[in-house]
Amino acid sequence: MAAEPGAGKGESVRVLSLTPPMTQLNTPYPSTAYLTGFLRSRGVNAVQEDMALALVLELFSATGLRCVIERIAAVPEPERSSRVRSFLAQADRYLSSITPTIAFLQGRDATLAHRICGRQFLPEGSRFESLAVYVDEDGGDALAWAFGALGLQDRARHLATLYLNDIADVLREAVDARFEFVRYAESLAQSQPSFDPLAAALAAEPNLVDQTLQRLAQDAIGRHAPDVVLISVPFPGAVYAAFRIAQRIKADAPHIITVLGGGYVNTELRELAEPRVFDYFDYVTLDSGERPLLSLLEHLRGERTQDRLVRTYLRDAESPAVRYIDSGERDIPFNEVGTPTWDGLPLDRYLSLLDMLNPMHRLWSDGRWNKLTAAHGCYWKQCSFCDVSLDYISRYDAASATTLVDRIEQIVRETGQTGFHFVDEAAPPKVLKAMAQELIRRGVSISWWGNIRFEKSFSPALCELLAQSGCIAISGGLEVASDRLLKLMKKGVSVEQVARVTRAFSDAGVLVHAYLMYGFPTQTVQDTVDALEYVRQLFEQGCLQSGYFHRFSCTVHSPVGKNPQDYGVELLASAPGTFANNDIGFIDPCGVDHDALGAALSKAIYNYMHGIGLERDVRSWFDLRVPRSKVAKNFIARALLAAGEPGRASPSKPARA
Repeated sequence: MAAEPGAGKGESVRVLSLTPPMTQLNTPYPSTAYLTGFLRSRGVNAVQEDMALALVLELFSATGLRCVIERIAAVPEPERSSRVRSFLAQADRYLSSITPTIAFLQGRDATLAHRICGRQFLPEGSRFESLAVYVDEDGGDALAWAFGALGLQDRARHLATLYLNDIADVLREAVDARFEFVRYAESLAQSQPSFDPLAAALAAEPNLVDQTLQRLAQDAIGRHAPDVVLISVPFPGAVYAAFRIAQRIKADAPHIITVLGGGYVNTELRELAEPRVFDYFDYVTLDSGERPLLSLLEHLRGERTQDRLVRTYLRDAESPAVRYIDSGERDIPFNEVGTPTWDGLPLDRYLSLLDMLNPMHRLWSDGRWNKLTAAHGCYWKQCSFCDVSLDYISRYDAASATTLVDRIEQIVRETGQTGFHFVDEAAPPKVLKAMAQELIRRGVSISWWGNIRFEKSFSPALCELLAQSGCIAISGGLEVASDRLLKLMKKGVSVEQVARVTRAFSDAGVLVHAYLMYGFPTQTVQDTVDALEYVRQLFEQGCLQSGYFHRFSCTVHSPVGKNPQDYGVELLASAPGTFANNDIGFIDPCGVDHDALGAALSKAIYNYMHGIGLERDVRSWFDLRVPRSKVAKNFIARALLAAGEPGRASPSKPARA
């Protein structure tokens, strides 16, 4: 049952918002910043902490590595993997290098780059084997084409990132088999109909990672003495840690009200009926958190009855059954949700990592960005693979340009940082245009990037305007580069249109990333080969600088999941359950082995992002026999020429596996 309200009528309630591991390490995940800023605007005593960053900094320290070494020493030598043995053999070097390397990645010791690039300072494990592809035929260092003669800092950051990944591999093999920097224990929660696997993991003896996280949670509770703890879970890879944190709180301070919300909850727990969830959390809220949290805090202060809560799950006081309560009150308008605040987060301690050398792709892991949204929801909300029936897509509500730039200026004053990442589902072109004009009018200088649709509204003139306002990069969904499939997806774009829009951005000096998809219903092998040829030409013509292929996943909230017959597929029966429900399997009569094709697509796109192999026939990337592409070799060049854009060829380097 839900805990009793913790404050008397009219008394203030102190709220602590936590981000559980694992999320980005280069910048705070924005949900707690949004909630804390909103709650403070309503007079609530609200604070926040990033437990994901805290856990990594604790584990990746000299003290943390000593604890890892102690755990390894307790394992019989024959049971240690070669990677773990190598780590143990170089333990002294890891212990002496970890603190300065973390400081370097935090931007506090730039001169260390010289020693890192000398390749004698950092111990090198198996992750450094990837550098072998950057040795030229004469045995020289071919990293120069990626970093250039003046790229010392970037080269060192890439090497330091490999070093951290080596240590993470050791943690996974010697301490916690679920450990990942992003997808931590996600199999326990992702589309998991039963709570049993997660319950079993939580009942197991805590390992070093668990113990460290729970100690950090205890410390946070001790510092802030909250009445309510909000834990926002954006991804399946943060669920296990969220429950571990709540488990510690309930063991030490059962009077504290714990609340679960976030993107994972909004998509996967919409049919929650598992009573055991409420052994850890008193309440679970859905969708935008502002209105449900205001209602809950009023209830906890004795100013609102329980039956007037908004979009909230709880365990019934009279039985173990889970109840869902929604009084139907309207959400807070987006113009009134207030400005996110990063107050309380250690902005100087985040790690700028460089996993990939591509200048666009690196933005997700390198540098600290103030995350902001131009609008709630999606103005298009028609794509058949998207969760268009859910609030985070369906309820479109934009802020005015004046409000957006007011928020930008306030955030710059607070953080001292002028980099912004707009994390909209698809930022509306009208809003971006108005924001750009307002930034220029006020003389506000920022750097920003965000997600858009490649729609015709993004003319060359608008792309130039956005670039003048500080836009450095954009990302958007090309999905499957096939006009037939784009129409079936209701994407509202064509391949030619995407070529013109992406080239307009590139010509304005804006980097372009394309989200790419394979395995969509009725997609054939021919469709896949042709799509890769379109993508090759888009890179060749300078339209794209970055891209990523992901396998299509059918969700129960999407048009495909709700009306599979319209897409020529049959859904598989989902397992009955009381916990998560999102992804659902399906039978495609085309019978294509998309897994086999996916490996080739990933290899090709990786090479294209580094300017490699653009001259190759796309069939050469596939290990299995595939048909010749039916796409004309100059299709994109002709489309650009028809739009008044001259075709051009990007220089290509010899292909690498």
